Amino acid sequence: MNESLPAAQPADGAALPAAAGAEPLVQFEELGVSYGALRALAGVSGEFWPGPTGLLGPNGSGKTTLLKTLLGFLQPDGGRMTALGRDPSKEPLEVRRHIGYMPEVDCHLPGMTAAAFVAFAGELSGMPRDEAISRSHEVLYYVGLGEARYRKLEEYSTGMKQRVKLAQALVHDPDLLLLDEPTNGLDPQGREEMLDLIIDVSSRKGLSLVLCSHLLPDVERVCDQVIVLNQGQVATRGPIAQLTGARRSTYDVRVKGDETAFLTDLRDHGCECTESVDGYRVRLPDGAGTELIFEVARACGVQVRSLRPSAETLEDVFLRALGHTA
Repeated sequence: MNESLPAAQPADGAALPAAAGAEPLVQFEELGVSYGALRALAGVSGEFWPGPTGLLGPNGSGKTTLLKTLLGFLQPDGGRMTALGRDPSKEPLEVRRHIGYMPEVDCHLPGMTAAAFVAFAGELSGMPRDEAISRSHEVLYYVGLGEARYRKLEEYSTGMKQRVKLAQALVHDPDLLLLDEPTNGLDPQGREEMLDLIIDVSSRKGLSLVLCSHLLPDVERVCDQVIVLNQGQVATRGPIAQLTGARRSTYDVRVKGDETAFLTDLRDHGCECTESVDGYRVRLPDGAGTELIFEVARACGVQVRSLRPSAETLEDVFLRALGHTA
């Protein structure tokens, strides 16, 4: 496992307002952002709490627009946003001093070594040059690039470039980390290693982060909270454990016997039945209880081997938020 990430001093020497556990780091209310006639965010409201938060949504839903507005790169045309006690539209540089951003697209400068590039990112965040250089070496070792830190960036593999992007986001010891598709282009092993790094940053370093990804299992593995955007609006939000809790009217069922007759009779009684990993997922009609499953099983001569409440996945939550049947 990688070494613990060393702490750096605040870039400007000024302390941010203390964020108590019950206080959100970022709040946005009725936030609107447009690109000409295109309405990218249409009055979204929500917050990013301390800890790891997932930001989900289909392409064009407004995820990257929300992150860029948080960083002060885009000006809202309606509503308000505060980040770590500041308004990004009025104090963009101060906000960015305390936020680390790992963009989806490559942000490398050809001809520079990783050590020079990460140190440069630290200086852009307000760190003194000597401190930025020292810190650059520390974070590159942390992300697993210590031995390759003097190689030019264009010689790096995709996985190494992703690690450099993470290093430059960490170099100034931010209070909040924004990760936009951090596992893009990685093979399965590289993806697992990147997720392990992100979990280590969040759990051992205690750094709050926002993970923007189209890979729902990644978000479910890393994050505690989630916000789902769709067509520029918040489709759903909340703790993942709460959103994916047991559904009282849905059960995972495994039977022995004539499965076809069993499922046909259940559907005749108004049940929805789909295949699951180990049997079938049965959604009961309103007002029905598990006795219906046992009555149908007895009538069909089928033995119920297993019956348990069905826990949703984040994919179920995501699809339902977008208006699809889960």
